[in-house]
Formats: sequence, C-alpha cells, structure tokens
Amino acid sequence: MLVLGFGSGLPFVLLIGTLNAWLGELKVSLATIGVLSWIGLAYAFKFLWSPLVDRAQLPLLSRLGRRRSWLVLCQGALAVLLWMLAATDPLTAMGTFAAIAVVAAFLSATQDVVMDAWRIEIADEAATVELLSAVYQLGNRLAALSGGALALVLAARLSWPTVYFGMGFAMLGVLAMTLFTPEIKRDLEDERSPLAGHAVPRPRERAIALGIVAVCWGWAIVTLGSFMVAALRPLAPGDTAVSAGVFTQTMGPWIIIATVILPALIAGWTNRLPHIDGGDQQRQGALQTTANHCYRALILPLAEIVQRLRWGAFLVLALILLYRISDSIWAPFAFPFYLEYLQYTNDEVAFASKLFGVIMTIVGVGIGGLMLATLGRMPTLLAGGIVAAASNLLYADLAMGGMWIDGFARALMLDQTGVHLRMLRLMLAISGENIAGGLAGTAFVAYISSITSREYSAVQYALLSSMTFLVGALGRAAIGEALDRVGYAQIFLFTTVLGGVAVVLVLIEWWRGAPKAPAIVLGPEEPAARLT
Repeated sequence: MLVLGFGSGLPFVLLIGTLNAWLGELKVSLATIGVLSWIGLAYAFKFLWSPLVDRAQLPLLSRLGRRRSWLVLCQGALAVLLWMLAATDPLTAMGTFAAIAVVAAFLSATQDVVMDAWRIEIADEAATVELLSAVYQLGNRLAALSGGALALVLAARLSWPTVYFGMGFAMLGVLAMTLFTPEIKRDLEDERSPLAGHAVPRPRERAIALGIVAVCWGWAIVTLGSFMVAALRPLAPGDTAVSAGVFTQTMGPWIIIATVILPALIAGWTNRLPHIDGGDQQRQGALQTTANHCYRALILPLAEIVQRLRWGAFLVLALILLYRISDSIWAPFAFPFYLEYLQYTNDEVAFASKLFGVIMTIVGVGIGGLMLATLGRMPTLLAGGIVAAASNLLYADLAMGGMWIDGFARALMLDQTGVHLRMLRLMLAISGENIAGGLAGTAFVAYISSITSREYSAVQYALLSSMTFLVGALGRAAIGEALDRVGYAQIFLFTTVLGGVAVVLVLIEWWRGAPKAPAIVLGPEEPAARLT
C-alpha cells in the first residue's frame, strides 16, 4: 500500500505542480501554463468514468485480476508517457507535449479510481481500511517530496528531461510491486457499489437522466478540450491568439451550469419519479446492471442531497465550488512565481515549499483539529475561509518586495536567527499560506463530511470533493493571461477578494443552519492537498 500510494502521488505532483517549474524555466508564457493546468480537471472528472472502470475487465490483462490488470496498464503507460514528456521539447512541440500530459493525467486519475476500490476490497481485520488509507497517504507524501523537492534539486544539477526520464523508471518500480499485490476474486455480477440494491427509476426515465448528464459533461469536456487545442497550437501569420479571459467569462458559467446545476436539477427530478427494485440481477442483463450501477454512482448520491437539503443544496454546492478558490486558482503558478519572478534557486524553493512548507501544513491541520474540537464546525470553517483568503496578501506583499513581511520578521527578531532575510521572507510567506491552507482544508473536509448522509457517505464524499477545485481550475487559464498582463501583485489582491466571496457564503450557510447527521468519512483527501 505504501508503494501504491507513492505510485498514485508521483504522476500527480509531476503533472500538476513540478511540470510548471519546468515550463517556467523555459520562459513559457503564464497564459500557456494556465491553459495547460486544465489537465488537472481529469482528477475532478474521474468520478464520471469510475463506474465503468469499476466493472470493466481488460481482455488481454484480465488473468492478472480485475484491479491488478488496470493498475498494470495505467502504471506501464504512465512510465512510457513520462519518458515521452522527457523526449518532447515544449518550446517547439507544445501541442504534442500537452497531449501527452492530458493522457497521462487521465491515466493517473484512473489509477486512483482503481486504487481506491482495491484498498477497500483488500482490507481485512488485520489490515483495516483505516490503516491502509493512512499508509496510502504516507506514500502520497513521499511522492510529493520525491516529485517536488527532489525533482527540483535534481533539475538544478541535471536537467528536467533527465528528471522525468528517471521518474518513469520509478513508475516501473511501482508496477513491479503491483504484480505481487493480492487480488480479491469477485463475480462480475456481484455489484460492489456501496449503493447496490437501492431502487432506481424505470429504465426509460433512468436512461433519460443518464443521457442528459452524459451530454452535459460531454459538451463541457469537448468545449474545454477544443479551447486547449486552439490556445496551444502555433499561430499562423496574421492570426490572433484566442483569449482565455474571454473564454472564461463567456463559457465558464455555462460549463458550471452543465456540470453542476443541470445534474443537480436532474437529480431532483428523479426523486419525484416512481422507482423500482434494481437489486434482482437474475432478471437483468449486463447492460441494465451497468446502467443501474452508473445511475447509483453518478446521480443517486446527488439526488439524495437535493432531496434532503432541497434548495439549500444549491447554496451547499456554491460553497463547495468556491471555498478553496483563493488558493486553487493560482496554484499552478507558484513555481514560476518563486523561481522565475522572485529568482529563488531550485534548492531554496525545494526547502521552503516542499520541506519546511509541509511542516507548516501539519501545524495548520493541528490548529484546525483543535478549533473543530473546541469551537465547532462552522466557526472553524469561517476562520479557515478568512485566513485562506488573507494569506494571499502575503504573496501580494512578497511580489511587491516584502516590506510588511520584513517588518514582521524584524518585530519578532526573526532576522536574528541567522537565516538570510531574503530566504526568511519566502519561508514566512509560505508558512502563512500553508498554515492557512491546512486549517481551511481540515475545516472543509469536516464540512463536506457533515453534508454527506451516512448511507451514501463514500460516494457522496467522492462526488463533492471532486467538485471542490472545478471553478478554480476553470479560472486558471484566465489568471495566467492576466498575470502576463498585470503582474503577480494585482492578481494576488484579486484572489483575496475571491476568497471573500467564499467567506460570505460560509456566513449564509451558518445562518441557514448547520447540516445534521454528520458522517465520518475515511478516504483519500482532496487532490490539491497532495501538492504539499
């Protein structure tokens, strides 16, 4: 489990975080980095194909076992794709480079789906799911250090292609371990969904609901993919580059409507329909069984939330979409900001961000846990939203020279510790942001857990946590374009204001009334947390 957790975290950090340090070193425009960061949406969208991956058997590799065969396919392909990234020059073949990264992100997200299912299936009285989940997260942290801090240090002494080439061999090592993992043999007709047996609408209405949701998500993915292709392809003489800002303003709201609002309305509609028993699989074919499985995985969890919270569900969804926006929307530009704009070295950033920063995140998590135990969920959620938004002011000050941070350091005599003031400035900014992120993340996980029903906890948590960074990811291309135009300081002030919107939503939700019947959810944390 430790090795598999490492194999899950390594491609994530290499594709979502470290890749931007490589592109920044090559002076790739921030607008291009912002568009390329959309590959991270694969992790937010993975619940869409998880029902199919859960049930499908690979024809040539099936003798390895259903879970193991998928893992071997994903890990082997990821190793090859990392080698392909290493062999591709982003400056001369950005389209090819982006296509490889998109496929790698899709396979990495698919690997996570399989690992989540395997971890639950393989757990027993000795190796409980809680223990396996803890070891899995430890593996993720080791991957974050290897793909983050170690990669930065190695790149300063070797080259980025060499680093990615070596990481491909690390994925082969994970594949070797996968070949020895145990596999639980199950009949395909044994529906493993935690919602198996729940009633479903009649086939016609179920097909309409699934069809509308599929069309909405399909349109959103095609729209995003088409813009990525248009934005990353070389311009012909006389052509004008497409604007990420214009795309975000015109199409962004429609994408949110298609992927969140309409599915929620469809889920509410299905609540009013007659339902039939979907558990008797002896009378159903494979297609009907798979359709029931997809309905229970994609629509039923949202339908239960809409039925329970009614119109309050839309406030909850808005809060989930916007709570972490102040940091998620600029996350891909952190390495270019440290390395290219502020001119820190790879070693300095590796220490401050990936080593010292991890400690500060743990401190933030501890503070969040203490506040949850003493003040309660909603006060902690409010405090987390405030400090997460305010932490962007530290980076705004850092971008403008760090006058206020330097004053703080001198007031506490931190400049007498022997650490150079310039390095101290970076460490203080990262400390503030990571403590705030740890606090906000802890409060947010507790809030999402409180929204979920105990009966639907696992699937609802996966669905809601997937939505967490959707809006932030959509806005990254526009933020990258704006960074090229107005600079970092103004953008950090803007993201502070965006964080204020989330604070207002927390206040409204607090006034509406805290959700009842909190559920304890044990599972993987939200994707962005793995970057630390």
